Amino acid sequence: MANTADSVVHDRPPVARTASVGIFALFTVLAGMLSPMQSAVNGRLGADLGDGHLASIVSFGAGLVLMLLIILPRPSTRRAFLSLPRQLRRGTIPWPNFFAGLCGAMIVLSEGISVGALGVATFQTALISGMVISGVVCDRLGIGVPFKQALSVFRIIGAALAVVATVLVVSPNFETPHALALVILPFVGGLLAGWQPAGNSNIGKLAGSMLVSITWNFLVGFVILGLAFVGRAAAGHATFSLPDTWWMYLGGPLGLASIALMALLVRRLGLLLLALASTAGQLVGSILIDSLIPGMGVVHVVTVLGALVALCASGVAMIPSRQVRGQTTPRQIGQHDGIDPDPEAEEVRS
Repeated sequence: MANTADSVVHDRPPVARTASVGIFALFTVLAGMLSPMQSAVNGRLGADLGDGHLASIVSFGAGLVLMLLIILPRPSTRRAFLSLPRQLRRGTIPWPNFFAGLCGAMIVLSEGISVGALGVATFQTALISGMVISGVVCDRLGIGVPFKQALSVFRIIGAALAVVATVLVVSPNFETPHALALVILPFVGGLLAGWQPAGNSNIGKLAGSMLVSITWNFLVGFVILGLAFVGRAAAGHATFSLPDTWWMYLGGPLGLASIALMALLVRRLGLLLLALASTAGQLVGSILIDSLIPGMGVVHVVTVLGALVALCASGVAMIPSRQVRGQTTPRQIGQHDGIDPDPEAEEVRS
């Protein structure tokens, strides 16, 4: 008897669907490359200005201006944004949520200071390694997730591989203590990144718009970095100047473009595949930038090996472990990509 359409059981997804997933995965890899492009722009900006701190201010300022142009013309988002200081004073939600932008400020500051000396590949690998460890720790402590996850063998292996990846990419610099010290910046930035998605998501829920949360994120980072720079300038340790080259203002907009693309692609791929593909894009893009753009960085064999180990660490650490409490479906994505289970709840790191 012939099978009806409703009674046919497919052992494999249709060819068209498989091809579609492959195409969107490729798009995600390309979108992931925007992150090392941002690092390269901010690194060159820091070298051009001779001040990585000032470079981070320019990057945040460009992103802030763009976001203000997006939200201020709309009455609903404008009201929500202007009400956030009042919400902070009232203590509507725990005050640390309002300062998640400090993590992004740390990462962009480290780009301006260290990318020129380390290269994009070493910077991105150290950053991702720190984020892998941060994700494992935050999941265990229940930071930003509805339940705690046990330290499974897979998660411990993922964290250990992240450390190995960092050691590999910095090994060519073992005889240069200055470069080794600079690696600490992106690694610590990655460690701090675990709680940022939770803070941004909570602000987004409070404001009723993730666009407002993103803008607030940029504002906090810009103000903190700006105040610190004013202090340096008052002490005679810094002078203000702006770059003459137009593309050096693209650091912030590149971060926003990455977030927008991830928000679209997550609906097609799901969280886990999106995280792996975007991480691959970050690492592949980093190596390509260092290899093809003169003066960006030197790609050693151990640099490529370290990037591969970091990708493995990310994938292994994403394997869900036993829930310590609660019955909510486990989060299956590394926090380094900043993708909240709500497709609109995106993390902005710049």
